[in-house]
Amino acid sequence: MSSKNIVVIGGSAAGPKAAARAKRLDAEAEVTLLQKAPELSMASCGYPYYIGGNFDNRSQLLATPTGVVRDEAFFGAAKGVNAKVSTEVTAIDRKNKTVSYVHVPSGEKSSIPYDKLVLCTGSIPRRPPIPGIDLDGVQHLSAMHDADTLRSLRDSGEVKDVVIIGGGLIGIEVCEALAESGMTVHVVEMLPQLLTFLDWELAKLVERHVISKGITVHAENGVAEFLGKDGKLTGVKLADGLEIPCGLAVVSIGVMPNAKLAKDAGLDLGGFGGIAVDEYMCTSDPDIYAAGDCVEITNRITGKKAYAPYGDLANLEARVLADNMMLGNSKTFPGTVNSGICKVFDFSAGSTGLSEKRAKEEGYDVVTATNASPDKPGFMGAGLLVSKMVADAKTGRILGFQCVGPGNVNRQVAEAAMAVMNGSTIYDIGVADLPYAPPFSLAIDHFIATAHILENKMAGRMAGICTSEVKKRIDEGTAPYFLDVRATNEFEEMRLDVGETLIPLGTLRDNLDKLPQDKNAEIITYCKISMRGYEAQLVLESYGWNNVKVMEGGVMAWPFHIAK
Repeated sequence: MSSKNIVVIGGSAAGPKAAARAKRLDAEAEVTLLQKAPELSMASCGYPYYIGGNFDNRSQLLATPTGVVRDEAFFGAAKGVNAKVSTEVTAIDRKNKTVSYVHVPSGEKSSIPYDKLVLCTGSIPRRPPIPGIDLDGVQHLSAMHDADTLRSLRDSGEVKDVVIIGGGLIGIEVCEALAESGMTVHVVEMLPQLLTFLDWELAKLVERHVISKGITVHAENGVAEFLGKDGKLTGVKLADGLEIPCGLAVVSIGVMPNAKLAKDAGLDLGGFGGIAVDEYMCTSDPDIYAAGDCVEITNRITGKKAYAPYGDLANLEARVLADNMMLGNSKTFPGTVNSGICKVFDFSAGSTGLSEKRAKEEGYDVVTATNASPDKPGFMGAGLLVSKMVADAKTGRILGFQCVGPGNVNRQVAEAAMAVMNGSTIYDIGVADLPYAPPFSLAIDHFIATAHILENKMAGRMAGICTSEVKKRIDEGTAPYFLDVRATNEFEEMRLDVGETLIPLGTLRDNLDKLPQDKNAEIITYCKISMRGYEAQLVLESYGWNNVKVMEGGVMAWPFHIAK
């Protein structure tokens, strides 16, 4: 192979991957990695768990699985990469193919030539123009030093009250980390729900769990001002006028592509402000590639450009990039289906593909199914899962899937991600051959069972109604007849308290006289998870009732008040 000068800018996720892969593909290449921060190859997704005290040695965020810290010496000795930390790139000269940089601690300036250049400049946190945002005590979480600051505050015990601005992935993970250290935590979210990758009804289940842990959630509210005294944060004033005293506020409202270097160099940018790349991860300059949080990629479902700042995608993009840069453009990166997951106290919440809301916005005619059921048999320590599958109403192609609960959410979302990427239909998944043993799953896996529910709906065998629609009908005063078919002891433990009638399924045929005698009357049946609700629908239809619906997910999927 011919020798090449490869320069990689950015040393978090995509940069180190691209540099190491390039050197493996061409041992004669000169590969230089320039990193502004003092650390390399940081496991930034682990920051909340370091802050929360899940582990104490910060070097674990920088280490290989065998415990070796990935510093300059490591990259030189183990990878053959010349890594320079605390080195900020200031300009790219595309005509002369050079990169100018400065050593931050000393101010010493220099430049380096390149044959091929890789941009992995990452993202920057969104910083809204709110009065007081520069006060001491207003923090972000995007860099290692941010994690160090928050961990120090957590360990010191100096801060008792904290406000998290933003109820997305980072906000919720930081919320848990600080709450479990004993802080009083408020979460402020401008939108009507937390975790906007979920549809509203599943997000509300997560919110209820968060509130049960002592967190105060302020949804559909924003921050009007950060309050302070002598330059230090003392509180947060919300848009509705409420003032919350606090010594710490963490702004976590998302990130933007850090594409300034690319823009200044005249490279094309996309609609989200990220670097525009083709399927080979090549920019508008054939000698410059880019990957990670600074780029825009394709949504594999809609075909439209998307901004997906996730560490796993950054590594995958970088691998494809390195192959093309070193061996010629032949390997493509197809894009993303926006798979994601987070831990929320005793819950997990994950999704892949399109939510129902997003699918409708994209013009799809969709059908959905909600499933509440355990992840494995009760005798193996089952955990509840509540999931929602979104499919194309015409073809049954699975467009998206979301899942929350204390059960094994990761398995379900991983299965769904493969189905979405492969264009699988509910019929394909309904007969999928997945691994089964009682310690791991039910005989019919939760994901497969959700496809079965949707298949029944599409075939007209089951008429379902979602919990949010039921609540809307109640609030509008148009509530139908509610039939709870659980056992008496279940009803005594918890109930919806919406005027329901309890008739256990086993006694339903003997109590038909208690139902509306108008066979056209709307009846909504449900149980704990609505398997018995579905069976009740079939029973009633066999006796002539023709307007029976099943509340999907039953009591376990009901995100509103439950009487206990």
